[in-house]
Formats: sequence, structure tokens, C-alpha cells
Amino acid sequence: MNVSDTQFLGIDVGGTHLKIGLVDKSGNIAEFFKEDTTSYREHADGFGPNFVQVIGTYLDKFPHVQKVGIGLPGMISKDRMVPLEIPAIPALNNYPLKAALKSKYPNHDFFLENDAAAAAIGEFQFGKGTVSSNFLFITMGTGIGSALVLDGQVFKGSRGNALEMGHMLSRGNAGLETLIGRGGILKIMANLIAAYPEKAGELRGKELGTHLLVDTARTGNEVSLMVFKEVAEIISESIVSTIRVLDVTDVYFGGGIAAGLEFMMPTIEYNTRKYLTPYYVKDLKLKKATLENNAGTLGAAALCFMDSGL
Repeated sequence: MNVSDTQFLGIDVGGTHLKIGLVDKSGNIAEFFKEDTTSYREHADGFGPNFVQVIGTYLDKFPHVQKVGIGLPGMISKDRMVPLEIPAIPALNNYPLKAALKSKYPNHDFFLENDAAAAAIGEFQFGKGTVSSNFLFITMGTGIGSALVLDGQVFKGSRGNALEMGHMLSRGNAGLETLIGRGGILKIMANLIAAYPEKAGELRGKELGTHLLVDTARTGNEVSLMVFKEVAEIISESIVSTIRVLDVTDVYFGGGIAAGLEFMMPTIEYNTRKYLTPYYVKDLKLKKATLENNAGTLGAAALCFMDSGL
């Protein structure tokens, strides 16, 4: 087999960093790089043109690579050519990214996808154990992302951007991402520390963060466990509604906050089974996705051969 069919570049675009992996078709990351994107934002040519230029440095580094997958944190045109709404990088909004890449690197193929959808594709292709060909994938991190894999393909909806669970209205008509994205979780954390200072223990006086939340929950901190319970109650309400709409039996959780899934799962399991009928719960499987921190990079790489038969 030609070496160009065995390794791909997977690029996970975040609000502050790029994660770039040289990935083979079995999901092994041969080399990995992380780049701060501050300079991209400040570049005179703008984020998009500078990003295109930077990709060229990796194509030069790995001349055998012909296919590049790119996961973007937001909405993309249905033909997967143009980023439409990228809240973390508004300079990319309506920038003709794929056309710019093809113009500069005509001998290469580029595949664009929403980052949560890319992570779901990565789980489908590279996930450990048995992975269903139909599942709802939820990422819990800085924001809340989601995707539906239906018969091994991402369900895109009529215009290309289905399953934006993070923007579903939840309590008080606030968006789910506002409530339990990273900012929302830290707000819950601060409120509970203020309400129960006698139970906050080592959280008092600390700079709040999700790593601290997970670490202290593991030591049994009462406030940290209360935070996870409240987050679980909120996400489970949206999961119930989404299962009712999609009639899906498998739900996988990824993203940084999924590191604390063990503290949320009892509440998520209880609520989903409480508010769904036996038809839905008899085959319901809720579990943590297996790719963890590599999900974005591996998912972006998997875009390269979803339709190629490799």
C-alpha cells in the first residue's frame, strides 16, 4: 500500500491551541504537536491565511502525507467548505478555508468537520471495545458539543449542523452550554462553596478550575461531589429530551469534564431511567468514550478516510 494511504494529519482547532497529530489508519499517533494560536490572532494577514500557511509547515515536514482532517469548534457549511460560526475564533467566520487550502496545496485533500462530530467519528473508527454504529456523542469541556452517528455516518441535518445540544434551552431558558460548560460549572462551584463553607475544605481560597474539581471529588470533598451532582442533573434532563427525539440507545461522553464522569453517572443513570419509559431504557447504554485527550486529533484524522474505503 502506498505510504500516503497509511498516515494522515489530524488537526484539532481549539480556541487557544492547535493539536496536530500524524496518525495511521489504526489510530496510532506517530508524532504529536501543540501550537499556541495567539500569534495567529495577531497576524497582520488574519487567522485564516496564517492558519493555511502553518499547515504548509507540517505538509513540508511530512511530505508523504496527502490527506488532512481538520476539526473546527463551531458550525460549518453543509458541503464542509466554509466555517460559518466559530465563536472561539470569529475571524474564521465565512472564511473560505477549504478553497484557500486547495488553492495553496492543490495536490492534497482536506476534510473539515465540527470538532464534536470529528471526535464522534474518531470514537467510531478507533474506540476501544465494541462501538455501536448508532450513538449520541456528548463532549463536556469548555463548551458542550454533541453529534449523532447514524449507521456509521454523522447525521448533519438539513443544513449541515444538527445536534447542537450545547445551545438547547435548559433551566431558566439558559443554554445548556451556559449552565454547564466550563464557565457554568465554575459558577456552580463558587456558589456552593459560598453556601456550604463548612463542607468546602481545601476548595476555600483556591483558584477554581475543573482539574481541582475532579481531584477534590476523588478525595471525597463534599462540595465537589455536590457540583458534579448538579451538573449531572442538568445534563440528564437534556439527554432525556434528546433520546426521546432521536430514539437512540447508546450515549457516549467525552471531553475534559468526562474525567469526572464517575461522579455524575449515578445521577445521570437514575434520571434518564426515571423519566424515560421502558421502551427507551431496556437497551440504554451510557458510557465514557475511550479516546480521552486524543479524541479531537484522532477524530480529525479519521475524517480522511471515512469515505475513501481505506
